[in-house]
Amino acid sequence: MTFDQQWIEFDFNPFILFNASGKIVSLNTEAQYLLGAVEASAVYKIATTYASSSFGFKTTFLELEFGRFKFFGITVGYEDEEHIGIRLYQLPSFQFTKQKPEGQLVNVYTLIDLCISSNSIGTQTRFLKELDPTIPEIRLQTELFIKLLNKIYVAMTGNEKITTRLFFRVGEHIKFEGEKYSLFSIEIISDTVIRRYLPDISHLAEENNLFVDVKDQRITINVPMIVK
Repeated sequence: MTFDQQWIEFDFNPFILFNASGKIVSLNTEAQYLLGAVEASAVYKIATTYASSSFGFKTTFLELEFGRFKFFGITVGYEDEEHIGIRLYQLPSFQFTKQKPEGQLVNVYTLIDLCISSNSIGTQTRFLKELDPTIPEIRLQTELFIKLLNKIYVAMTGNEKITTRLFFRVGEHIKFEGEKYSLFSIEIISDTVIRRYLPDISHLAEENNLFVDVKDQRITINVPMIVK
């Protein structure tokens, strides 16, 4: 692999090269992760839609979102009729001004079960879990973290079901004090969210030094995997 090729391979932004039939000729590591969230045919369609009308390169600023991936622009280029390439410019998933989370090593599964148990009392809501079983004990401020989880479940009160997902954020890391840490997410999903609780949720996330992402039907806590 040449030096130029290594720059593409290890770029934070996904890059995909297609042939004229829409088949992938090459792609970098970040693009492999992206294709876990979107079909290659959809990316190819974007490339052909936003390509220059003549041979060359064209950059377009637009908002795209595929699962956890968010983009603010693309560059599409082609020099012949045989190949077309696209690079998607990725928004950072998190703010990087947080302090390193502190606290004691805890079992996150136990904390999730505790909060679900307390919030399921006296309700007809079904609490579903989709948990990756391989998350180790991680460092959290237990009391503050429980308050955050409980507030999210309260914000979803009255739904027929609430789903809690726990999963690794593959390929995503964050640095504290020069050390790189993997990330995982706790994603809580329901049909509706009571929005008046969102400021409290954001405040509790700040107190925990954690990253929270709020969508219409889901709230995601993004947690660095600090295990010592």
